Amino acid sequence: MTSLHNRVNKDVLKAGLKADHTPRVTLSFYKYYHLRNPKIFRDHFYLLLSQVRVLGRIYVSYEGVNAQISVPQHQIEAFREAIHTITFLQDIRLNFAIEDDGKSFFKLMVKVRDKIVADGLDDQTFDVTNRGVHLNAEAFNALTDDPDTIIVDMRNHYESEVGYFRNAILPDVETFREALPVVERLLVDKKDKNIIMYCTGGIRCEKASAYFKHKGFTHVYQVEGGIIEYARRAAESGIENKFIGKNFVFDERLGERISKDVISKCHQCGKPCDTHINCGNDACHILFIQCPDCNLKFENTCSLKCQEFNKLPEEVKESLRKTTTFNGTKFGKGRYKAHHKDSVLENSDV
Repeated sequence: MTSLHNRVNKDVLKAGLKADHTPRVTLSFYKYYHLRNPKIFRDHFYLLLSQVRVLGRIYVSYEGVNAQISVPQHQIEAFREAIHTITFLQDIRLNFAIEDDGKSFFKLMVKVRDKIVADGLDDQTFDVTNRGVHLNAEAFNALTDDPDTIIVDMRNHYESEVGYFRNAILPDVETFREALPVVERLLVDKKDKNIIMYCTGGIRCEKASAYFKHKGFTHVYQVEGGIIEYARRAAESGIENKFIGKNFVFDERLGERISKDVISKCHQCGKPCDTHINCGNDACHILFIQCPDCNLKFENTCSLKCQEFNKLPEEVKESLRKTTTFNGTKFGKGRYKAHHKDSVLENSDV
């Protein structure tokens, strides 16, 4: 019987993926759809994707599917045929990565969640299908030239820190749930303006645009396919690309370059840099920006504290990890908190 979960150690999987030279393609897709039994669908979907060697992270809930995956290049058509056997996915838009080495995921993970994106909203209080108007790259560029247009980044601070659309409002938040009320307060006196929302692949804006229409905003738009599709279409069409810097992505790559601009700084030394990494101390694991010099100096960690901790015997580390505070535990959520982003990481020796 085929297993419906991965049972292999992650280090073994990563080593196997590194050694495998089969070209792979990274892509994402989502679909809001009422699933009566997410658990049954989850098991069926896992088996379906396993047959075409899909790797990635997929969330399934009563409200639909949210997927970030990689597929062997020679299996793309087989993958399309497989998902098209599911009625509500037959017209799905696939967002293909801009920069891609095929090493974005090392295992297949399909999880049942309460929601496919944690938004904190009560979907029963408004019409989630009454979403904002989708704008392709050409339409986005045209509307953003209108002085009555406001662009809003619906992503988190660590995403917009490395890249954003020119002149966009960048909420200082850590989660999408937190962004919704913050954006509402920022725009409370601008309900008659053109409001364009954007995110990585479009899924957050599907819900956000419907929510803001419910809140009385009259001209609500969203970037079709998010930053990923915008950048692809702008490049294909030869039109101006209004996105500056890097697009943060939630896989092993942690980012794909959209423009040559480097708009952020190393969190340890302050040099221009937009490379995100997770601290090599697993007890910390904070997400932060680190330049090559600091990566060498701190041996892939965020601080001297984590660097020295990594050199301890395993049994000593195990006894200390529950009582020792690192940057990751101090700042919460394993990420550099928004209101600390202009200061260096604790114990970074700079």
